[in-house]
Amino acid sequence: MRFRKSSYSSVVEDCVEIALPEDLDPVLIRDSKRPGGPALRIAAAPYRSFAQAIRNRELGTT
Repeated sequence: MRFRKSSYSSVVEDCVEIALPEDLDPVLIRDSKRPGGPALRIAAAPYRSFAQAIRNRELGTT
């Protein structure tokens, strides 16, 4: 699977990377500073809900 970095990341700063398999399940998320490290596996449906909430700016900041 191919990981990609967020378009909001800069060249200098590290961010999370995401891999979307062809069947979209599970979605993999990892720390770009540790590409050989562990990846968080999330089922597609909850990930889509999370991504939609981000796009809609529904998540609060602390």
